[in-house]
Amino acid sequence: MPRTGPEDYRPTMADFRVVVCGGGIAGVEGILRLRALAGDAVDVQLVAPNDELVYRPLAVREPFAFGSPKRYALNRIARDTGAEWTKAALAWVDRESQVVHTDDHQELPYDALLIAVGAKQVDEYKHAGTFRDGAADETFQGVVQDIELGYSKSLAFIQPVGPVWPLPLYELALMTSERARSMDARDLELTLVTPEHRPLSVFGPAASDAVSERLERAGITVYCESLAKVPATRQLVIEPQGLELHPDRMLAMPRVAGRAIAGLPGAGINGFLPIDRHCGVPETGGRVFAAGDVANYPIKHGGLGAQMADAAASAIAALAGAIDKPHPFNPVIRGKLLTGAEPLYISAHPAGSESFASEVFDEPPWPADDKVVAEELGPYLAGLDSSQAGIGRAS
Repeated sequence: MPRTGPEDYRPTMADFRVVVCGGGIAGVEGILRLRALAGDAVDVQLVAPNDELVYRPLAVREPFAFGSPKRYALNRIARDTGAEWTKAALAWVDRESQVVHTDDHQELPYDALLIAVGAKQVDEYKHAGTFRDGAADETFQGVVQDIELGYSKSLAFIQPVGPVWPLPLYELALMTSERARSMDARDLELTLVTPEHRPLSVFGPAASDAVSERLERAGITVYCESLAKVPATRQLVIEPQGLELHPDRMLAMPRVAGRAIAGLPGAGINGFLPIDRHCGVPETGGRVFAAGDVANYPIKHGGLGAQMADAAASAIAALAGAIDKPHPFNPVIRGKLLTGAEPLYISAHPAGSESFASEVFDEPPWPADDKVVAEELGPYLAGLDSSQAGIGRAS
């Protein structure tokens, strides 16, 4: 277990300098795991423009009046982990000189670099709303209110082709159905369009079966292996069925695109950084690693991003001589699907863009409050939540 008190780590002048770019789940998990493996044998610098780590996996609850996602101050996290925090964004990497360049023109040398800067969210449809977890209330609360007031009688949820975060779309659909049911709005028509061959097939057959049953019970019409076209407001064309619908509101997930970081490979594959089994980025001398949505792993999920960060931290600790053998990235999905009623807990072993050996649990096989299971971050945030500083906004 990592130490979490501010007295436990002090900034060091270790010979081995690690720069971690990104103040989200993967970046913080990487720092925590690195401290657990290497302790004070490495000097850690966090580069992130945001003031807070926002627990965005719970953002889907916000439009339903369940409260905002929890926020944790990065200066507290940096203090607890003995990291030096540079409030800036990554601009480009000079891999020959092993220097990170920030957007405010700082130059930060590194012996190892972990990039966990996330991905860009791209609006796929001009005439449909896009759900953004950073502005959940703004993008969906009005939809919920229109349903509650009876102004909207039909709603379509759209998953575009390409890399996406699929889980929130199904959560929003199921939670909307549950809200309508609780208000006895039985005339609401809900539709979900997805290119997947089965609902949430990316999480494996058991998860897909369970979600399909929930969708059917909720009265949500699902079109699988389908492409949604939105040529105009309130016009939804579903191919290859050739079906045209006219829902009152439409909501799509954003397509996820990489950041194409200058100085690193990846611009030719939608900007995502290629990774090996230890989450190392090729052609960087074994010194640069990537974790989370910035990596070209086909499934986008916070828990998998944390596991990539763990693998990268293990490889960095081995580079620093703190451990003998690094542990490779061995992905296992552990997720919590919110439904508005009882959640589903999903475990699966990904294989390429889909999964096998999946299981679904009604009772949580891991801490029930963990929307994303992260080995180091989960206990650390739980410690903050239970402390006086963790009430409301941890600082």
